[in-house]
Amino acid sequence: MDIKPSGSTNFIKDIINEDLKMGKNNNRVHTRFPPEPNGYLHIGHAKSICLNFGLALEYGGLCNLRFDDTNPSKEEVEYVDSIQMDVKWLGFDWDHRLFYASDYFEQLYNYAEQLIKAGKAYVCDLSPGEIREYRGTLTEPGKDSPYRSRSAEENLDLFKRMRAGEFPDGSRVLRAKIDMSSPNLNMRDPVLYRIMRATHHRTGDAWCIYPMYDYAHPLSDAIEGVTHSICTCEFEDHRPLYDWTLRELNIESPPVQIEFARLNLTRTVMSKRKLRKLVEEGHVRGWDDPRMPTISGLRRRGYTPEAIKDFCERIGVAKANSMVNIAMLEHCIREDLNFKARRVMAVLRPLKVVIDNYPEDRVELLEAGYNSENPELGSRQVPFSRVLYIERDDFMEDPPKKFFRLAPGREVRLKHAYIIKCQSVVKDENTGEILEVHCTFDPETKSGMSADARKVKGTLHWVSAPHALRAEIRLYDYLFHKENPDEDEDFKTSINPDSLEVLSSWVEPDLARAGAGSRYQFLRQGYFSVDPDSTGSNPVFNRIVSLKDSWAKIQKAGEQ
Repeated sequence: MDIKPSGSTNFIKDIINEDLKMGKNNNRVHTRFPPEPNGYLHIGHAKSICLNFGLALEYGGLCNLRFDDTNPSKEEVEYVDSIQMDVKWLGFDWDHRLFYASDYFEQLYNYAEQLIKAGKAYVCDLSPGEIREYRGTLTEPGKDSPYRSRSAEENLDLFKRMRAGEFPDGSRVLRAKIDMSSPNLNMRDPVLYRIMRATHHRTGDAWCIYPMYDYAHPLSDAIEGVTHSICTCEFEDHRPLYDWTLRELNIESPPVQIEFARLNLTRTVMSKRKLRKLVEEGHVRGWDDPRMPTISGLRRRGYTPEAIKDFCERIGVAKANSMVNIAMLEHCIREDLNFKARRVMAVLRPLKVVIDNYPEDRVELLEAGYNSENPELGSRQVPFSRVLYIERDDFMEDPPKKFFRLAPGREVRLKHAYIIKCQSVVKDENTGEILEVHCTFDPETKSGMSADARKVKGTLHWVSAPHALRAEIRLYDYLFHKENPDEDEDFKTSINPDSLEVLSSWVEPDLARAGAGSRYQFLRQGYFSVDPDSTGSNPVFNRIVSLKDSWAKIQKAGEQ
């Protein structure tokens, strides 16, 4: 059967194409996304989600969502719920195919008994430390457990008693009987089951023994009819055990495991264990903190599903691990929002401007389009009055030569409005701080007027002081100041203490009706999203990304 997917190809699609050509799996393509519910998903999981669900869509196949919930000591319903929300938010649907490894606990137990009866598994009384000691090293073979020679009858009896709860936690395990001299440490009689008295979020206290991931995973794939089990490269050394389990149990049409490179992103960490530490130790405000690489954190910051999927498509699927510059992810959200986002005015660090020759009681409503590149977004009316706010950095009393913003005796245009000229400044007598700037305006220079032929080099954004809306602005920087924080013995030493700056700022009144999750471009400042904490009277905006596109510069430099 000659079926080829749409879009670009990669080595995984090449494998699938060959399988279809050979008529394997009855010409089916069935994948799965199998998260462990022990934390929130991050951008690396988004790559796996897009790959597994995307392959199923391209080949007209199926993709399951399955929770590998085999370690109840670290799993919570909160994580199950968040994972489902993340997959749906990215735009994928598992239909009725939501599964749990715990759905198969009885079947997995029966398979284990089958291995015991075949002489392929035994109950071992060694402690965890002794098991590690007996396993050997990369250069030295392991040695047999003194319990390896137990009869099938004795092993079966002990395993049943393990299930019945006769033995304390950690006192016994069930191990596969493979090869203690194997060059692959994963094949040196790996543990299949351990005793653990922990309440499971679905099965409660029905079980006191739980299967190991490496045992439950291939069998769950087989039970569900998965054809291609796609995982990241750290599981490559586990593939012989995956295949051994399916082969020794005589599984018909077994799935095949295929490994691809995991996503490594600069300026962040991608380990759930490390992300959990950041949350539990209070370095961030939670799993959905906008500085976190979690999908929920990116969503709260203002990233769109389209930008994340575009990013995953651009980085592609490879066999070798590599580090991806976070600037590429930022480039994707800029490209997505450049056309979508309404462009409005917000003054983050305000400086008062008084237009002396503008009538005190006059207010103009100026028509201002939201996005010149997308006229369908429409326009709004912006109030203009005698007293305004501009950015403090947009004024200098003694500017350098190439400073084209406001300064004594200089003119600038106010966006959507008039040209103004600075006449004087008012300072604090004690500190010398500039408190306000006094200007005059030219009424013949209203933006859009046919008589407006004058050109000035600087255009500033602004808000009308009497009409502006006070807003909390959260400016996020990278959580880590080092390119690769994983290089440090303690990754937390690279935490950036200035990763969050909170400002009390002014925004145009149109933003009073902005709903949570709405995204805007603040002119000359960057892209911002309304935080869930926001209210109409107390709006809160998260900066998604600045306007400066460092990735575009990196690409341009690479082409030269």
